[in-house]
Amino acid sequence: MTFSPEEVERYARHLVLADVGGAGQQRLRRARVLVVGAGGLGSPVIAYLAAAGVGTIRVADDDTVALSNLQRQVLHGTPDLGRAKVESAADAVTRLNPDVVVEPRAVRLTEANAAGLIAGSDVVADGSDNAATRLAVADAAERARVPLVSAAVSMFSGHVTTLTPHEARPDGTRWPALTDLFPTQGAAEDECAVLGILGVVTGVIGTLQANEVLKLLLGIGEPLRGRLLMFDARDARFEEIAYGPPT
Repeated sequence: MTFSPEEVERYARHLVLADVGGAGQQRLRRARVLVVGAGGLGSPVIAYLAAAGVGTIRVADDDTVALSNLQRQVLHGTPDLGRAKVESAADAVTRLNPDVVVEPRAVRLTEANAAGLIAGSDVVADGSDNAATRLAVADAAERARVPLVSAAVSMFSGHVTTLTPHEARPDGTRWPALTDLFPTQGAAEDECAVLGILGVVTGVIGTLQANEVLKLLLGIGEPLRGRLLMFDARDARFEEIAYGPPT
């Protein structure tokens, strides 16, 4: 499948980029990604995947756009108030890159529907705002043998990691799961509503999520498997910790 003249111009900086090029751009065009949440983290994830030319982006979110969202959820605007976030996100993607197919799913991901939402995806990016959904996403992605890029934010900090517990390390042991990193998680809903969040933190962490997704799709670099990358906005500091299954 060849690129149109418009695509050649749109993706010119990718096409000349080592480790991407025409073959990599074709992989992106054929890719299918599920993004869980179209809020603070989902906004930069969806925007950068669409800009990069990821062919199909499925977006799952049951929320509507509220005025308090706009301090950080930059995919939406004031005219979108009251609209379903998945519809607003789909329109934003169309404005940015009309060649990308958006599959809006105005539902909250649960244990019951997770498998269906993930089906057919090459990668899942989870930007949900509560522990119960994060655990449901991680469990379903592991069962479906689909890589998951998981992230969370609160106040002035955030973290991101990549999970492939269905795959083996070079030594034969499995890569860690989310429960290896967080054996117990609180069930609080939307920590940002309770504790607050500096808007830019979602942009930093969401962009790192998009980077991880693109690396997985392109097969380049070293994913954040067994590594938790943390960002502290107040000190402008990144830290990384290694984690793994219990020994």
